[in-house]
Amino acid sequence: MARSSRYSVSYRRRREGKTDYRKRKALILSRKPRLVVRGTLKNIIVQIVAAKPNGDEVLVSAHSRELLKNYGWKAPRGNLPAAYLTGLLCGLKAKAKGIKEAVLDIGLHSPTKGARVFAALKGVLDAGLSVPHGEEKLPDEKRIQGVHIAQYAKMLTTNTEKYMAAFSKYLENKIPPESLPEHFAEVKKAVIAAFKGEG
Repeated sequence: MARSSRYSVSYRRRREGKTDYRKRKALILSRKPRLVVRGTLKNIIVQIVAAKPNGDEVLVSAHSRELLKNYGWKAPRGNLPAAYLTGLLCGLKAKAKGIKEAVLDIGLHSPTKGARVFAALKGVLDAGLSVPHGEEKLPDEKRIQGVHIAQYAKMLTTNTEKYMAAFSKYLENKIPPESLPEHFAEVKKAVIAAFKGEG
């Protein structure tokens, strides 16, 4: 325990491990909107946020639930293909609102190569926004399309019990995991078609 008179208690969100204020300050000093990507076990949320004196203002937001409601996505919403599509959706919405650039804010997540946050970033980049990044962190095209999930499903077809346990959500929504890349292509086409002629 600090006993010095100069000791000051850090901000509550820092104590709770929610905000790194030094990184946040650096992002805000860029004077560009922040591309905020957050993931839960079941969903991905991508937002374009502007820092204001009274608090952050969300300019554009996309939630992976929108893929299910508006674009016919049937696979689970927390995986890499869903992260890409949510990023693409957010990027297209931002472009339609006239936003052209942003800086990536991944919060306290580790910048792991090929992670969901970078799949979402790839979606935003493909939508036409300019976001500074390193190409080596982006997942490869096959993983974004879900080819690795389809291959794993094919490998498990001989073990029915394991297959049913691993892909229960896919089977519940009546989509065979082996056809995920084709389903991804259909939904991507639908997302792009919805914003054709805008921006």
